[in-house]
Amino acid sequence: MLVPMRLSRIILSDINEQQVLCLTEIADDGSDGERTFPILVGEFEAGSIHRAINGDAAPRPLTHDLLKSAIEELGAEVKDVVISHLQDHTYFAKVRLRRLDEDGPGAELDSRPSDAIALAVHHHPPRPIFVSDAVLDEVT
Repeated sequence: MLVPMRLSRIILSDINEQQVLCLTEIADDGSDGERTFPILVGEFEAGSIHRAINGDAAPRPLTHDLLKSAIEELGAEVKDVVISHLQDHTYFAKVRLRRLDEDGPGAELDSRPSDAIALAVHHHPPRPIFVSDAVLDEVT
């Protein structure tokens, strides 16, 4: 089962290479649920997410802007992102795509969770973020 989450907090550190993203469960009524999911990410990804949320555009396209543009130029869009499983202390994610001109199946791209979340928040409105129930059970 996939649990809808929202990016609730970004903790940026000047003294650590690892930054922290906090995802919070979205309850059925749209309020915050009980479970939270912290995930360590790199400085570049955290900065990209922070800029996108604050609406700070880079003077030239950065990596996540480029990926978003490439997906759109190829006739697709990001449907949502899923943090799907945990293996050997590493989280795995998928970026799920929807084709714009066909009713056929979309595609799934293997991704690091940080890049998937960054891509999700580079859309307006941000694309949905899901975490598998099994992953949440392991970390909460």
